[in-house]
Amino acid sequence: MTELLKRILPTVQKPARYTGGEFNEIKKNLEDIRVRVAFCFPDTYEIGMSNVGMRILYGVMNEMDGVWCERVFTPWGDMEQAMKENSLPLWALESQDPVKDFDMIGFTIGYEMSYSNILNMLRLAEVPLHASQRHGLRNMVFAGGVCTFNPEPLADFVDFFSLGEGEESTVEIISLYDKAKQESWSKEQFLQEAAKIDGVYVPSFYRHEYNEDGTLAAIVPLNGAPKTITKRIIENLDKSYYPTKMIVPSTEIVHDRANLEVFRGCIRGCRFCQAGFSCRPVRKKSPDLLYRQAVETLENSGINEITLSSLSTSDYRGLRELTDEMIPYCEQNRVSLSVPSLRADNFSRELMDRLQTVRKSGLTFAPEAGTQRLRDVINKNLTEDEILTTCANAFAGGWSNVKLYFMLGLPTETDEDVLGIAELVYKVIQAWKENAVNRKRGLRVHVATAYFVPKPHTPFQWEKQITPEEYLRRCKLLKSHFYSKSVEYDYHAPDLSRLEAVFARGDRRLGPVIEEATKNGAKLDGWDEYFNNSYWLDAFEKCGIDPDFYTVRGYSEDEILPWDPIDVGVSKKFLLRERKQAYAGLVTPDCRHGCAGCGANKLLKEALCDA
Repeated sequence: MTELLKRILPTVQKPARYTGGEFNEIKKNLEDIRVRVAFCFPDTYEIGMSNVGMRILYGVMNEMDGVWCERVFTPWGDMEQAMKENSLPLWALESQDPVKDFDMIGFTIGYEMSYSNILNMLRLAEVPLHASQRHGLRNMVFAGGVCTFNPEPLADFVDFFSLGEGEESTVEIISLYDKAKQESWSKEQFLQEAAKIDGVYVPSFYRHEYNEDGTLAAIVPLNGAPKTITKRIIENLDKSYYPTKMIVPSTEIVHDRANLEVFRGCIRGCRFCQAGFSCRPVRKKSPDLLYRQAVETLENSGINEITLSSLSTSDYRGLRELTDEMIPYCEQNRVSLSVPSLRADNFSRELMDRLQTVRKSGLTFAPEAGTQRLRDVINKNLTEDEILTTCANAFAGGWSNVKLYFMLGLPTETDEDVLGIAELVYKVIQAWKENAVNRKRGLRVHVATAYFVPKPHTPFQWEKQITPEEYLRRCKLLKSHFYSKSVEYDYHAPDLSRLEAVFARGDRRLGPVIEEATKNGAKLDGWDEYFNNSYWLDAFEKCGIDPDFYTVRGYSEDEILPWDPIDVGVSKKFLLRERKQAYAGLVTPDCRHGCAGCGANKLLKEALCDA
């Protein structure tokens, strides 16, 4: 640690964010290193250290001979100011070396509103923002994560994108870079060869042409680049790398526990959910392997809490077998075991009773819509009876807190659907009155509504987003119909979700907007303390971009979409069919009730979707 950093740390909040030195961090001898990777998470230490994907890829890269991957996080505002005042460039935690000294700079991106952090991190690192300004192999910027399934808003700044799951492709990419560096290739030569790796998208190899109305006229591949780039997946999760020697954070993080990933993909097909479609097909780990990984992780870290994670953990077919093994171990070693991502149609009171023998915490469910009609539109495959029966069973088992999550602004939503949320909550309260075993504790129903954001690679990718004013009107309508003191209602402010929609479905003309907003002061937009919508509105105006073009306009079905070259496995034909099903109010059964033909099976060479 430099003397300058030692002087700064006592002046900022949570200095442990910036020091490194955690138990199980990976240190290497620089004399043995050929390729250095600065692995950047565009948010704070507390968020990034909770990210399972970052933990996995950190381990994957450090398993490679001659490669050292180090972590970099977005500094909080006070540290950023101190860095600027003292001319201290952004550094990596393990070595404390400046990021600008690294060969490759990688970002993992899971949230559109972290785009400002990416540019700010590059600025703080004293690395040129634009890919065209970075020459040679040094400071090669690449990115992955779910947001890169529409990479276009970042096309000006990122040299290449790695699409899909990175355990195998990251090794191939860094091995190619190692070869390029040893043989003194040009940057262009490296990118040409990188584009031949499955799942790699080089934005500079594509020209975007526009119609007079601003819509895309063509996406033209250049330099022999492929017309379509298909994401990468790991077929056999039992054989893939998983870190059981996790870094133990030196300060509290958002999810301060061990995470055990049980399967990937989702069987459900909720029509609004990007992860549910873009992460297909379903692949699961065996219970025996998961148990061994859990024990190794706990014993290597000393952590006393572990979570079984996935998009819908209660859909894991080996859940009973796995918990039968894990619960005795956890009880013996005083480890807390939690199972989030529950669905109301397969909630097991027996399982939850066993998991929470000491204290019953609150339950969380996401009906998403208040009426059966709208739940059918979004293909939630969840009935009111299932919701109420689940709540009744939980209340009879001693639970007295429940969180219910909904969305407002879903396609075809009416005021009747909005008020259906209030009616459903009233029925939940009645279920508590009829089934609660301990009424002295009282009931708390936390209701939260989010502003619907249409996302790429979903059946709703073409939909309009309602205006912020209309969203707030629906929030107020709903709030006026909550009469019980047991109900606590929160709704998301619309400005952030509107911007999320802009960048989720945006094109590469948004690059100058992001750059201008960060010049204005935009940073840490996911945090209430720092989000300032005026920075963005000013940037849109200066750049001559109307954000409504990407939100309330909606997209036509025959329109070329910015993300059309990206193939996540699910066909556009299937998405269009699902959209028609939505407007007809028809549900598509989950994958276990028969394959709906989404197309994701084509990504598997050896077997069908393991639903």
